[in-house]
Amino acid sequence: MSQWYYADAQRERHGPVEADVLRDKFRRNELDLGSLVWREGMSQWQPLSAMAEELQLLVPAAAGTGIDLRADYQAIEDGSAVAKASAAAQSPYAAPTSAATGEAVVGGGEIVYAGFWKRVAAYFIDSLVVGIVGGVIAMVIGMVLGIGMAGIGGGGDAMGAGFIAIQLLTNLVSIGLAAAYYAVFHASSGKATLGKMAVGIKVVRSNGERITIARGIGRYFAAMLSGLILCIGYLMAAFTERKQSLHDMICDTLVVDKWAFTDHPEWQQRGLGTVTIVILSLFGVMVLVGLVALLAIIGIAASSFS
Repeated sequence: MSQWYYADAQRERHGPVEADVLRDKFRRNELDLGSLVWREGMSQWQPLSAMAEELQLLVPAAAGTGIDLRADYQAIEDGSAVAKASAAAQSPYAAPTSAATGEAVVGGGEIVYAGFWKRVAAYFIDSLVVGIVGGVIAMVIGMVLGIGMAGIGGGGDAMGAGFIAIQLLTNLVSIGLAAAYYAVFHASSGKATLGKMAVGIKVVRSNGERITIARGIGRYFAAMLSGLILCIGYLMAAFTERKQSLHDMICDTLVVDKWAFTDHPEWQQRGLGTVTIVILSLFGVMVLVGLVALLAIIGIAASSFS
């Protein structure tokens, strides 16, 4: 059922509400045929008289709005509705938007939260991307600094301290790269990393708004906390009401289908999807191969000691 927004006599926006609420307000004369209403799927706000049939309002056949709305429609077109109402007032003529980004955030529709396995598939892809890029950068840094240290020379203790410093630096670079990757992509217009884009999910605030880079960085380090407690923080996404992990709760974020909070919530996908199934299958095969290889190494080592 559609969720409606309406503007009162002071041009203040209210909603979302059900159609029954609008009908009740109309019967009590709290709204008239000239009151402006909007629902998702409409390009602009319309007078209640234009939506009378859809809302099943009891309107006399000869009734008219009695109000000249041409100036209001012009305000819709040129964006001057705010100035006409009040310099500090918010225009009721625009669809609900994100205050941080100005992007349309369509509320009131159904929200499909991303399940645990979709998030696992996305994390697998992102880990490969970050791991490969980070590994290459760390290797280059290590080679450059290692060659420099070898040229300088020094005793064994100095060389050992130097290699520890190189290891520490490469680890810090890897952490910084991963934090930047997740923060920038989550704060982008797509609201998703490459892995999340592949499986069709995104990260948003609890009200549907895009997160900031600062919140994205905080979410990355909060995710470390989810992993430190035996990954229980990650597993929480499997049984919490809105499928939130611990770091989602800490940072007020949701992981939802890419069509959530848009004009087309009906396009959301409840199932895993083909990409997720393929990625999870590949991940399972890699884990199986790794276990077989580990068992083979243990067997060879045991036979050599016998």
